[in-house]
Amino acid sequence: MHDLILTLSCQDRQGIVAMVGGFLADRGFSIRDSQQFGDEDTGLFFMRVHAAPDPDRTFDFDALRDEFGASVGDVLDAAWEVHDPTRKHRMLIMVSRQGHCLNDLLHRVRTGSMPAEVVAVVSNHDDFRQLVEWHGIPFHHVPVTADTKGWAEAELRKLVTSYDADSVILARYMQILSNELCEDLAGRAINIHHSLLPSFKGARPYFQAHARGVKVIGATAHYVTGDLDEGPIIEQDFTRVDHMSSAADLTAIGRDLEALALARAVTAHAEHRVLMNGTRTVVFR
Repeated sequence: MHDLILTLSCQDRQGIVAMVGGFLADRGFSIRDSQQFGDEDTGLFFMRVHAAPDPDRTFDFDALRDEFGASVGDVLDAAWEVHDPTRKHRMLIMVSRQGHCLNDLLHRVRTGSMPAEVVAVVSNHDDFRQLVEWHGIPFHHVPVTADTKGWAEAELRKLVTSYDADSVILARYMQILSNELCEDLAGRAINIHHSLLPSFKGARPYFQAHARGVKVIGATAHYVTGDLDEGPIIEQDFTRVDHMSSAADLTAIGRDLEALALARAVTAHAEHRVLMNGTRTVVFR
């Protein structure tokens, strides 16, 4: 038998932790780790529990989900999920012509430092086919023009379905997704933005930062929404810079920050540590 991870969010009220803990205890589970947060601003309560079953008892995931929904989830009117932590997260990566984030994710997955598997890579250019196929991962070239954008998104939908992808990771994929596709992938698509949002949006942010003489640069990993670069932020990283740094220096430093921020965000998402809180996120550590 293996462990489970339970996530839950609902309106805050007394007794939520006792209700969840009692449900698990009654079915022979011991709690290995529990984190919770009550947001005074929204009045919502968030919880993530990692629990281990009694080795002498058996349980069925589907039956457990049904029981939890009926006895806890419905009572609390909660958004909740029960996850199998032994199942690797299946991610489909999208990339254009900057491969630093792609290469970092491929390396982390290959070395086992990220609890996920890359089921496919999709790109609007053919540049990284050799790299991806060297890793033994299917590569799909889906070119995008103004005339073929609808077709390209239809192809992406087919690939997400055929590979049973849990998430879509935009690892410097330089195309804007349609509102419809963003809605379909809500909470499942993660983008890396090359600045500390909400500052310096648009093209060449490091050159904008250099022109403004910034003392800190960074990168932002966020969920994709129809509002460009406005999705809930999952992770950010930054470093101090000074007047000695050229725009090229900032770009090189920024690429490292992008790869690190994206990897942390994807890992947190894959480990079910990210819960939506309106336009924000709760990220348990």
